[in-house]
This record gives sequence, structure tokens and C-alpha cells, in this order.
Amino acid sequence: MLTKLHRKHAGFTLVEIMIVVAIIALLAAIAVPGFLRARKRSQASKILNDLRMIDAAVDQYAIETNRTTGNIVAVQDWTNYVKKNSVLYNTGKDLFGNDYGNQTVDIIPQVPSADYTALSDVAGTGFWSPYGP
Repeated sequence: MLTKLHRKHAGFTLVEIMIVVAIIALLAAIAVPGFLRARKRSQASKILNDLRMIDAAVDQYAIETNRTTGNIVAVQDWTNYVKKNSVLYNTGKDLFGNDYGNQTVDIIPQVPSADYTALSDVAGTGFWSPYGP
């Protein structure tokens, strides 16, 4: 009985645990918006890179098929000049599922308006130049 009284009980109190949980929640509240912004910025960079590849693909198609300024290039034609088995090659669409559509020789492709609207808070007009609306 005497040993039972002298034994020390070690552990955390409910208040200590609640303080730790509150600190973790505060750190998460600070970090999550930054992560979401970085994700949207990387999506915008991917779309910008896709537009650059489309521009190069249309130019290559025009050179190889003797197309002149103003000729329309169908999606099936310009997708043959991007990396095989990529999403852009397989679908001709961006990562949100919006179609890039037919392109025109010597006309810079434009960012789809739905993408511009969705990403405008992290990528303004200067970001999209010269592919922006």
C-alpha cells in the first residue's frame, strides 16, 4: 500500500495537450494558403509552358507542310508535334480540361479564358504575356 502512494504519475494534462493542438492549428492556418497559392502558380506555369509548346508545334507544322500566315491548323495536326503520350498530345486540352482548339499559323496561341479567370489571382496579365488575353 505504501508503494502505491509514493508512485509518481507522469503524463500530460488536458490543458497542455490543448495548447499543443492550438499551436499546430495556428501553424496550419498560416501555411495552407501559401501552399494553395504555390499550387495555383505551378498550374499557371504549366499552362504557359503548354502554350509555348503549341506555338512551336504550329510553327513546325507550318514549315513542314508549307502553310502560310493565317492558315488554320487543326488540333490533330499540331498535337503530332508535341511530346508523344503527354496529356497535351493525347487530348489537346489543358490540365483543367479546357480545349486549346485549332490554331492559326503566325498567330500566338491565347490562354483559354476559363483558365485566365481561374488563375487571375496568382497570374496577372504580365505573367501571361504574350499569350494572355
